[in-house]
Amino acid sequence: MKTINLLFLSVGRRCELLKDFRTSLGDAVRIIVTDHSIYAPALHFADAGYQVPLITDPTYLPTIFSICEKERIDGVTTLIDPEIALLAENRERFEELGITVLAPYAETARLCFDKFEMYRYLTEKGIRTTRTWGSIESFHTDLEAGRIAFPVFAKPRRGSGSVGAGRIEDLPALEAAFARDPSLIAQELMTGRDMDADVYVDTVSHEVAAIFAKEKISTVIGGANKTISVKDEALFSFVREVIGVLDFNGPLDMDLFCRDGSYYLSEINPRFGGAYLHAYGAGVDFPKLIYRNIAEKATNEPQIGTYEEDVVMMMYDSVVITRKADIERGLRSL
Repeated sequence: MKTINLLFLSVGRRCELLKDFRTSLGDAVRIIVTDHSIYAPALHFADAGYQVPLITDPTYLPTIFSICEKERIDGVTTLIDPEIALLAENRERFEELGITVLAPYAETARLCFDKFEMYRYLTEKGIRTTRTWGSIESFHTDLEAGRIAFPVFAKPRRGSGSVGAGRIEDLPALEAAFARDPSLIAQELMTGRDMDADVYVDTVSHEVAAIFAKEKISTVIGGANKTISVKDEALFSFVREVIGVLDFNGPLDMDLFCRDGSYYLSEINPRFGGAYLHAYGAGVDFPKLIYRNIAEKATNEPQIGTYEEDVVMMMYDSVVITRKADIERGLRSL
């Protein structure tokens, strides 16, 4: 098998994801990773690791392109939301180097990172989604008209990992929250089943190549840590409907609610979700899909619901123990 060189940016704690790539592809993949911190544990599960500037640093992108040239990178992705737009906006520069960008196209990346703009766009397209208000004034209008009632949910308009999100019980509390942070959005408090879907959009055909759906049993800050697999043709159909109005390329994580038999989109993180490990463990192998797209330039056969129901994931933490000197010796330099 041909060996491909994959670059994972801002790799952080995503050790198990890298181990899954190694398990699936073996010597057919070289894993190169970056992080701003030398203490990112996933650095220790790669073939080569680089310490890089913050993504806001003007030297960041030149550093990444230097790594791409040195390591002869074939595909690149990021594991943090703020960097997705950076990849999308520089897609042509990566493609000029022969690199597949596993990230959405620029407009879709912008919408995914701006939850209010995403709500407006999806509403225009007729996609069921969580009702959202971008200002306290617009919320007042609908509250007075009886179109919404408390409790509601407030969270940052931009951002990730559920930071700053929480349930709001009454109008004074919501007004105080908006006063502290005018960039908040308010959303209806969704009831019903809290769902999630790992989706792979083929980089050759741009069609949905795989869907793995799960119900959340338990969540912590940043996402689900206990989930159970679910198969539902209505869910698969709704996922395809959402993908049809946006431009994705590669892996993404979709948050959904099922209420009264209908699915509603909450938000999309267009990268490997933290709970993709469940999909992989149930046999939905995104690394092999990526390999076929990049190494063989071939379309993947759709794998929709090709897994068992009631497969449970229970996430836990592990550790890397090493010496600081060994960390510093292991990092590559340009």
